[in-house]
Amino acid sequence: MRFYLDHAATSPLRPEVRDAWLEATGVTGNASSTHGSGQAARRLLETSRERTAAVLDADPIEVVFTSGGTESINLALQGLWRARDPRTSAIVLPDAEHHATFDTVAALAAEGAEVRPVPVTSDARVTPAAFAAALRPAGSPSAALATALVANNEVGTINDAATLAAAAAGAAVPLHLDAVAALGHVPLSYRRLRGSAEPGSGLVALSLAGHKIGAPVGTGVLVVDRTARMAPLQHGGAQQRGLRAGTQDVAGAAAFAVALELAEAERLAEGTRLRTLRDRLVAGITAAVPASALLGDPVNRLPGNAHMLFPGAVGESLLFMLDMAGVSSSTGSACQAGVAEPSHVVLAMGRSERDARSVIRFSLGRTSGDAEVDAVLAVIADAYARASGTSTGNRS
Repeated sequence: MRFYLDHAATSPLRPEVRDAWLEATGVTGNASSTHGSGQAARRLLETSRERTAAVLDADPIEVVFTSGGTESINLALQGLWRARDPRTSAIVLPDAEHHATFDTVAALAAEGAEVRPVPVTSDARVTPAAFAAALRPAGSPSAALATALVANNEVGTINDAATLAAAAAGAAVPLHLDAVAALGHVPLSYRRLRGSAEPGSGLVALSLAGHKIGAPVGTGVLVVDRTARMAPLQHGGAQQRGLRAGTQDVAGAAAFAVALELAEAERLAEGTRLRTLRDRLVAGITAAVPASALLGDPVNRLPGNAHMLFPGAVGESLLFMLDMAGVSSSTGSACQAGVAEPSHVVLAMGRSERDARSVIRFSLGRTSGDAEVDAVLAVIADAYARASGTSTGNRS
Protein backbone atom coordinates (compact mmCIF):
# COMPACT_ATOMS: atom_id res chain seq x y z
CA MET A 1 0.00 0.00 0.00
CA ARG A 2 1.27 3.48 -0.87
CA PHE A 3 1.07 6.51 1.43
CA TYR A 4 1.47 9.79 -0.44
CA LEU A 5 3.13 12.68 1.41
CA ASP A 6 4.49 14.70 -1.52
CA HIS A 7 1.64 17.09 -2.28
CA ALA A 8 4.11 19.99 -2.55
CA ALA A 9 5.50 18.29 -5.66
CA THR A 10 2.09 17.62 -7.17
CA SER A 11 -1.39 16.95 -5.83
CA PRO A 12 -3.81 14.33 -7.19
CA LEU A 13 -6.25 15.41 -9.87
CA ARG A 14 -9.61 16.32 -8.34
CA PRO A 15 -12.54 14.25 -9.68
CA GLU A 16 -14.63 17.39 -10.23
CA VAL A 17 -11.76 18.95 -12.17
CA ARG A 18 -11.29 15.84 -14.29
CA ASP A 19 -15.00 15.94 -15.15
CA ALA A 20 -14.83 19.64 -16.05
CA TRP A 21 -11.75 19.04 -18.20
CA LEU A 22 -13.35 16.12 -20.05
CA GLU A 23 -16.53 18.10 -20.65
CA ALA A 24 -14.53 21.04 -22.00
CA THR A 25 -12.62 18.80 -24.42
CA GLY A 26 -15.95 18.16 -26.12
CA VAL A 27 -16.15 21.81 -27.17
CA THR A 28 -14.83 21.86 -30.73
CA GLY A 29 -13.28 25.03 -32.04
CA ASN A 30 -10.28 27.32 -31.83
CA ALA A 31 -11.05 30.16 -29.44
CA SER A 32 -9.50 32.60 -31.93
CA SER A 33 -11.81 31.55 -34.77
CA THR A 34 -14.76 33.79 -35.63
CA HIS A 35 -17.24 31.07 -36.61
CA GLY A 36 -19.83 29.68 -34.22
CA SER A 37 -17.74 26.75 -33.00
CA GLY A 38 -14.79 29.02 -32.33
CA GLN A 39 -16.92 31.49 -30.44
CA ALA A 40 -18.38 28.71 -28.29
CA ALA A 41 -14.84 27.81 -27.29
CA ARG A 42 -14.11 31.48 -26.73
CA ARG A 43 -17.06 31.85 -24.37
CA LEU A 44 -15.88 28.91 -22.28
CA LEU A 45 -12.35 30.29 -22.23
CA GLU A 46 -13.41 33.77 -21.16
CA THR A 47 -15.84 32.41 -18.57
CA SER A 48 -12.94 30.43 -17.09
CA ARG A 49 -10.80 33.56 -17.11
CA GLU A 50 -13.51 35.50 -15.29
CA ARG A 51 -13.94 32.76 -12.68
CA THR A 52 -10.19 32.64 -12.11
CA ALA A 53 -9.96 36.42 -11.80
CA ALA A 54 -12.83 36.49 -9.30
CA VAL A 55 -11.03 34.13 -6.91
CA LEU A 56 -7.71 35.96 -7.27
CA ASP A 57 -9.35 39.40 -6.97
CA ALA A 58 -7.93 40.55 -10.30
CA ASP A 59 -9.41 41.83 -13.54
CA PRO A 60 -10.09 39.12 -16.16
CA ILE A 61 -7.81 40.87 -18.68
CA GLU A 62 -4.94 40.43 -16.21
CA VAL A 63 -5.23 36.62 -16.21
CA VAL A 64 -2.83 34.97 -18.67
CA PHE A 65 -3.19 31.18 -18.90
CA THR A 66 0.13 29.31 -19.13
CA SER A 67 1.44 25.75 -19.02
CA GLY A 68 2.38 26.01 -15.33
CA GLY A 69 4.55 27.69 -12.74
CA THR A 70 7.84 27.45 -14.60
CA GLU A 71 6.47 29.11 -17.72
CA SER A 72 4.74 31.78 -15.64
CA ILE A 73 7.98 32.58 -13.81
CA ASN A 74 9.96 32.67 -17.06
CA LEU A 75 7.43 34.93 -18.74
CA ALA A 76 7.40 37.29 -15.78
CA LEU A 77 11.15 37.54 -15.23
CA GLN A 78 12.33 37.47 -18.82
CA GLY A 79 9.43 39.62 -19.98
CA LEU A 80 9.94 42.30 -17.34
CA TRP A 81 13.71 42.41 -17.76
CA ARG A 82 13.63 42.67 -21.54
CA ALA A 83 11.03 45.45 -21.40
CA ARG A 84 12.87 47.38 -18.68
CA ASP A 85 14.19 50.90 -18.76
CA PRO A 86 17.61 50.40 -20.45
CA ARG A 87 19.26 52.50 -17.74
CA THR A 88 18.58 49.72 -15.23
CA SER A 89 19.72 46.10 -15.24
CA ALA A 90 19.60 44.77 -11.67
CA ILE A 91 17.36 41.93 -10.50
CA VAL A 92 16.65 41.62 -6.77
CA LEU A 93 16.84 37.90 -5.96
CA PRO A 94 16.39 36.37 -2.47
CA ASP A 95 18.73 33.46 -1.71
CA ALA A 96 16.07 30.77 -1.17
CA GLU A 97 13.96 31.03 -4.33
CA HIS A 98 12.75 28.12 -6.46
CA HIS A 99 15.13 26.82 -9.14
CA ALA A 100 12.72 28.02 -11.84
CA THR A 101 13.55 31.53 -10.65
CA PHE A 102 17.26 30.96 -9.99
CA ASP A 103 17.87 29.39 -13.38
CA THR A 104 15.92 32.07 -15.23
CA VAL A 105 17.85 34.84 -13.48
CA ALA A 106 21.11 33.02 -14.23
CA ALA A 107 20.20 33.03 -17.92
CA LEU A 108 19.45 36.76 -17.74
CA ALA A 109 22.74 37.37 -15.94
CA ALA A 110 24.47 35.82 -18.94
CA GLU A 111 22.73 38.50 -21.02
CA GLY A 112 23.98 41.30 -18.78
CA ALA A 113 21.64 41.42 -15.81
CA GLU A 114 23.15 42.43 -12.49
CA VAL A 115 21.99 40.16 -9.67
CA ARG A 116 21.40 41.70 -6.26
CA PRO A 117 21.11 38.81 -3.78
CA VAL A 118 19.02 39.13 -0.64
CA PRO A 119 19.95 36.93 2.34
CA VAL A 120 17.26 35.03 4.20
CA THR A 121 16.93 34.28 7.88
CA SER A 122 17.61 30.94 9.57
CA ASP A 123 13.91 30.20 8.95
CA ALA A 124 14.24 31.01 5.19
CA ARG A 125 12.33 34.25 5.57
CA VAL A 126 12.88 37.24 3.29
CA THR A 127 13.06 40.21 5.64
CA PRO A 128 11.42 43.40 4.35
CA ALA A 129 14.43 45.49 5.45
CA ALA A 130 16.97 43.44 3.48
CA PHE A 131 14.63 43.30 0.50
CA ALA A 132 14.05 47.06 0.52
CA ALA A 133 17.79 47.73 0.81
CA ALA A 134 18.45 45.75 -2.36
CA LEU A 135 15.74 47.54 -4.34
CA ARG A 136 17.62 50.84 -4.27
CA PRO A 137 21.03 50.68 -2.56
CA ALA A 138 22.64 53.97 -1.59
CA GLY A 139 24.40 55.47 -4.56
CA SER A 140 22.91 52.97 -7.01
CA PRO A 141 19.92 53.16 -9.35
CA SER A 142 16.70 51.31 -8.60
CA ALA A 143 16.54 47.69 -9.69
CA ALA A 144 14.99 46.76 -13.02
CA LEU A 145 12.79 44.24 -11.25
CA ALA A 146 12.48 42.14 -8.10
CA THR A 147 11.11 38.71 -7.31
CA ALA A 148 10.19 36.78 -4.15
CA LEU A 149 8.30 33.73 -2.96
CA VAL A 150 4.99 34.13 -1.16
CA ALA A 151 5.80 30.88 0.64
CA ASN A 152 9.00 28.86 0.43
CA ASN A 153 8.41 25.71 -1.58
CA GLU A 154 10.87 23.61 0.44
CA VAL A 155 10.59 24.58 4.10
CA GLY A 156 7.14 26.16 3.95
CA THR A 157 7.93 29.53 5.57
CA ILE A 158 5.39 32.19 4.59
CA ASN A 159 6.80 35.60 3.70
CA ASP A 160 5.16 38.96 4.33
CA ALA A 161 4.22 39.41 0.68
CA ALA A 162 2.20 42.57 1.27
CA THR A 163 5.15 44.35 2.88
CA LEU A 164 7.53 43.20 0.14
CA ALA A 165 5.09 44.50 -2.48
CA ALA A 166 4.80 47.83 -0.66
CA ALA A 167 8.59 48.14 -0.56
CA ALA A 168 8.79 47.53 -4.31
CA ALA A 169 6.08 50.11 -4.91
CA GLY A 170 7.93 52.64 -2.76
CA ALA A 171 11.11 52.11 -4.77
CA ALA A 172 9.21 52.25 -8.09
CA VAL A 173 10.40 48.72 -8.94
CA PRO A 174 8.18 46.13 -10.67
CA LEU A 175 7.77 43.00 -8.55
CA HIS A 176 7.03 39.39 -9.43
CA LEU A 177 5.69 37.12 -6.70
CA ASP A 178 5.94 33.34 -7.00
CA ALA A 179 2.75 32.04 -5.36
CA VAL A 180 2.99 28.48 -6.68
CA ALA A 181 3.54 26.86 -3.26
CA ALA A 182 1.17 29.26 -1.51
CA LEU A 183 -1.82 28.70 -3.78
CA GLY A 184 -4.69 27.03 -1.94
CA HIS A 185 -3.06 27.61 1.46
CA VAL A 186 -2.53 31.38 1.75
CA PRO A 187 -5.14 34.06 0.98
CA LEU A 188 -4.20 35.65 -2.34
CA SER A 189 -5.81 38.92 -3.38
CA TYR A 190 -3.94 40.44 -6.28
CA ARG A 191 -5.71 43.77 -5.82
CA ARG A 192 -4.84 43.95 -2.12
CA LEU A 193 -1.21 42.98 -2.69
CA ARG A 194 -0.86 45.56 -5.43
CA GLY A 195 -2.41 48.30 -3.31
CA SER A 196 -2.08 51.83 -4.65
CA ALA A 197 1.22 51.31 -6.47
CA GLU A 198 2.02 53.60 -9.35
CA PRO A 199 1.65 52.14 -12.87
CA GLY A 200 4.40 49.64 -13.69
CA SER A 201 5.74 49.46 -10.12
CA GLY A 202 5.02 47.30 -7.10
CA LEU A 203 3.39 43.95 -7.71
CA VAL A 204 2.86 43.52 -11.45
CA ALA A 205 3.06 39.72 -11.88
CA LEU A 206 1.89 36.71 -9.84
CA SER A 207 2.78 33.12 -10.81
CA LEU A 208 0.52 30.12 -10.14
CA ALA A 209 0.48 26.42 -11.09
CA GLY A 210 -2.61 24.24 -11.44
CA HIS A 211 -1.24 20.85 -10.47
CA LYS A 212 -0.56 22.01 -6.92
CA ILE A 213 -4.32 22.38 -6.31
CA GLY A 214 -5.66 19.33 -8.14
CA ALA A 215 -5.79 20.70 -11.69
CA PRO A 216 -4.04 18.88 -14.55
CA VAL A 217 -0.29 19.13 -14.99
CA GLY A 218 0.33 21.65 -17.77
CA THR A 219 -2.03 24.32 -16.47
CA GLY A 220 -1.07 27.58 -14.84
CA VAL A 221 -1.64 31.32 -14.66
CA LEU A 222 0.40 34.48 -14.65
CA VAL A 223 -1.53 37.47 -13.38
CA VAL A 224 -0.07 40.43 -15.28
CA ASP A 225 -1.05 43.93 -14.26
CA ARG A 226 -2.55 45.97 -17.09
CA THR A 227 0.13 48.62 -16.45
CA ALA A 228 3.09 46.23 -16.67
CA ARG A 229 5.67 46.56 -19.42
CA MET A 230 6.40 42.96 -20.39
CA ALA A 231 7.92 41.40 -23.50
CA PRO A 232 6.52 38.05 -24.70
CA LEU A 233 8.59 34.87 -24.73
CA GLN A 234 7.17 33.68 -28.03
CA HIS A 235 5.66 35.29 -31.08
CA GLY A 236 3.11 34.31 -33.68
CA GLY A 237 -0.20 35.63 -32.44
CA ALA A 238 -1.92 38.32 -30.41
CA GLN A 239 -3.56 35.98 -27.91
CA GLN A 240 -3.72 37.04 -24.26
CA ARG A 241 -2.67 40.67 -24.82
CA GLY A 242 0.14 39.42 -27.06
CA LEU A 243 1.98 38.01 -24.04
CA ARG A 244 1.52 34.34 -24.93
CA ALA A 245 1.11 33.58 -28.60
CA GLY A 246 -0.49 30.32 -29.66
CA THR A 247 -3.76 28.41 -29.62
CA GLN A 248 -5.22 28.65 -26.15
CA ASP A 249 -5.94 25.57 -24.03
CA VAL A 250 -9.65 25.99 -23.37
CA ALA A 251 -10.04 22.72 -21.46
CA GLY A 252 -7.01 23.48 -19.32
CA ALA A 253 -8.37 26.92 -18.48
CA ALA A 254 -11.74 25.43 -17.51
CA ALA A 255 -10.07 22.82 -15.31
CA PHE A 256 -7.86 25.41 -13.62
CA ALA A 257 -10.84 27.63 -12.80
CA VAL A 258 -12.75 24.76 -11.18
CA ALA A 259 -9.73 23.61 -9.16
CA LEU A 260 -9.08 27.17 -7.97
CA GLU A 261 -12.66 27.68 -6.84
CA LEU A 262 -12.66 24.38 -4.94
CA ALA A 263 -9.30 25.09 -3.31
CA GLU A 264 -10.40 28.52 -2.15
CA ALA A 265 -13.76 27.27 -0.85
CA GLU A 266 -12.06 24.72 1.41
CA ARG A 267 -8.89 26.69 2.24
CA LEU A 268 -9.70 27.72 5.82
CA ALA A 269 -11.14 24.39 6.98
CA GLU A 270 -8.51 22.41 5.14
CA GLY A 271 -5.76 24.54 6.63
CA THR A 272 -6.95 23.73 10.14
CA ARG A 273 -7.18 20.03 9.34
CA LEU A 274 -3.72 19.89 7.76
CA ARG A 275 -2.06 21.80 10.59
CA THR A 276 -3.44 19.25 13.06
CA LEU A 277 -2.11 16.36 10.98
CA ARG A 278 1.24 18.07 10.42
CA ASP A 279 1.73 18.85 14.11
CA ARG A 280 1.02 15.22 15.00
CA LEU A 281 3.48 14.10 12.34
CA VAL A 282 6.24 16.42 13.57
CA ALA A 283 5.67 15.49 17.22
CA GLY A 284 5.73 11.79 16.36
CA ILE A 285 8.92 12.08 14.30
CA THR A 286 10.78 14.03 16.97
CA ALA A 287 9.68 11.50 19.60
CA ALA A 288 10.86 8.57 17.46
CA VAL A 289 14.04 10.32 16.30
CA PRO A 290 15.07 12.80 19.02
CA ALA A 291 17.93 14.13 16.88
CA SER A 292 15.53 15.31 14.17
CA ALA A 293 14.37 18.91 13.89
CA LEU A 294 11.73 20.88 12.01
CA LEU A 295 13.20 23.48 9.65
CA GLY A 296 11.49 26.70 8.64
CA ASP A 297 9.24 28.94 10.68
CA PRO A 298 7.60 26.74 13.35
CA VAL A 299 4.31 28.67 13.21
CA ASN A 300 4.00 30.89 10.15
CA ARG A 301 4.38 28.11 7.59
CA LEU A 302 2.30 26.25 5.04
CA PRO A 303 -0.18 24.04 6.92
CA GLY A 304 0.80 20.74 5.31
CA ASN A 305 4.58 21.24 5.26
CA ALA A 306 6.88 19.28 7.58
CA HIS A 307 10.47 19.81 6.43
CA MET A 308 12.63 17.71 8.72
CA LEU A 309 16.36 17.58 9.32
CA PHE A 310 17.71 14.11 10.12
CA PRO A 311 21.32 14.70 11.23
CA GLY A 312 23.83 12.14 10.03
CA ALA A 313 21.47 10.51 7.54
CA VAL A 314 21.87 10.86 3.81
CA GLY A 315 18.58 12.24 2.57
CA GLU A 316 18.57 10.09 -0.57
CA SER A 317 19.13 6.94 1.52
CA LEU A 318 16.36 7.88 3.95
CA LEU A 319 14.07 8.66 1.03
CA PHE A 320 14.78 5.19 -0.38
CA MET A 321 14.07 3.53 2.96
CA LEU A 322 10.76 5.35 3.26
CA ASP A 323 9.85 4.54 -0.32
CA MET A 324 10.52 0.86 0.27
CA ALA A 325 8.09 1.10 3.20
CA GLY A 326 5.43 2.59 0.93
CA VAL A 327 5.88 6.24 1.93
CA SER A 328 6.26 8.85 -0.82
CA SER A 329 8.12 11.99 0.28
CA SER A 330 10.86 14.28 -1.02
CA THR A 331 14.42 15.20 -0.13
CA GLY A 332 13.53 18.81 -0.77
CA SER A 333 16.68 19.24 -2.83
CA ALA A 334 17.25 19.65 -6.53
CA CYS A 335 18.36 16.73 -8.65
CA GLN A 336 19.93 18.05 -11.80
CA ALA A 337 21.58 15.94 -14.49
CA GLY A 338 21.13 12.87 -12.31
CA VAL A 339 23.31 14.23 -9.49
CA ALA A 340 21.67 14.80 -6.10
CA GLU A 341 22.60 18.22 -4.79
CA PRO A 342 22.38 19.68 -1.29
CA SER A 343 19.32 21.85 -0.72
CA HIS A 344 20.21 25.43 -1.66
CA VAL A 345 17.41 26.59 0.64
CA VAL A 346 18.94 24.87 3.67
CA LEU A 347 22.35 26.30 2.75
CA ALA A 348 20.83 29.78 2.46
CA MET A 349 19.44 29.32 5.97
CA GLY A 350 23.01 29.08 7.25
CA ARG A 351 23.11 25.31 7.67
CA SER A 352 26.05 23.13 6.68
CA GLU A 353 26.26 21.19 3.44
CA ARG A 354 25.94 18.02 5.49
CA ASP A 355 22.65 19.26 6.91
CA ALA A 356 21.54 20.32 3.43
CA ARG A 357 21.94 16.68 2.34
CA SER A 358 20.06 15.31 5.36
CA VAL A 359 16.55 16.67 4.93
CA ILE A 360 13.19 15.16 4.05
CA ARG A 361 10.08 17.13 3.14
CA PHE A 362 6.76 15.55 4.06
CA SER A 363 3.89 17.50 2.52
CA LEU A 364 0.27 16.74 3.31
CA GLY A 365 -2.69 17.66 1.17
CA ARG A 366 -6.32 17.13 0.31
CA THR A 367 -6.13 13.30 0.27
CA SER A 368 -3.98 13.03 3.42
CA GLY A 369 -5.29 11.63 6.69
CA ASP A 370 -4.26 9.83 9.83
CA ALA A 371 -3.21 6.78 7.80
CA GLU A 372 -0.43 8.74 6.11
CA VAL A 373 0.86 10.07 9.42
CA ASP A 374 0.68 6.62 11.03
CA ALA A 375 2.59 5.10 8.11
CA VAL A 376 5.51 7.49 8.58
CA LEU A 377 5.62 7.12 12.35
CA ALA A 378 5.62 3.33 12.06
CA VAL A 379 8.83 3.24 10.04
CA ILE A 380 10.76 6.47 10.59
CA ALA A 381 12.94 5.32 13.50
CA ASP A 382 14.14 2.19 11.71
CA ALA A 383 14.58 4.07 8.42
CA TYR A 384 16.66 6.73 10.15
CA ALA A 385 18.81 4.14 11.92
CA ARG A 386 19.56 2.47 8.60
CA ALA A 387 20.13 5.69 6.66
CA SER A 388 22.43 7.13 9.34
CA GLY A 389 24.33 3.88 9.90
CA THR A 390 23.43 3.73 13.57
CA SER A 391 22.30 0.62 15.38
CA THR A 392 20.39 2.29 18.19
CA GLY A 393 17.27 4.36 18.30
CA ASN A 394 13.67 4.22 19.30
CA ARG A 395 12.17 1.44 17.16
CA SER A 396 8.68 1.70 18.60
